[in-house]
Amino acid sequence: MDLHTWLIEAHRDARARLMGAVVSKVPTDRWAEQADGGGSSLTWILLHTARHHDLALNTAIRNGSPLFASHREALGLTSAGASVGLAEREHEATTALVSPDALKQYLTEVLDAGDEWLADLSIQALDTVPDTERRLLTLAHIDPVEYDWLVAMWNTRPVHWLVQWPILGHLHSHIGEAIAVRNRLGYNPF
Repeated sequence: MDLHTWLIEAHRDARARLMGAVVSKVPTDRWAEQADGGGSSLTWILLHTARHHDLALNTAIRNGSPLFASHREALGLTSAGASVGLAEREHEATTALVSPDALKQYLTEVLDAGDEWLADLSIQALDTVPDTERRLLTLAHIDPVEYDWLVAMWNTRPVHWLVQWPILGHLHSHIGEAIAVRNRLGYNPF
């Protein structure tokens, strides 16, 4: 298997696990619930995962506005800051505002964009180093002081790193977390 095919399959597999093992198994009216009274809710995990994937792909790599901009109103996050959902720790007041149906639509479009981009990817593009700091600031309006950790982690990284970590690795790590929440909510299919 060549690298291009592996990347496409890795993304499709992660998407299938997230959508099939979590999104389709837990009723949306339970997404905002914190299992066992602690940890992150599915709403937060899905929003957080989509935000990072969206910023890495559509802003850092593709030099465009994040899809979040066109979903913000439907999500119920019009008054939230541009960095909403980026922190690992859940912000419960934000979670309470998010429409599960709009979140599912946003997540689906983010994953669709990933599938489409990877299908057309030229492997030579993986070695390019985008101007991530400028793109996050000017296209996504991410505060470089408030989110200095994100800018520092992503800036000066080549595209292959952005695919390897925020798009694939970060997605995989939060799929595990989401499956654990699904199980603690009582929706373990096994």
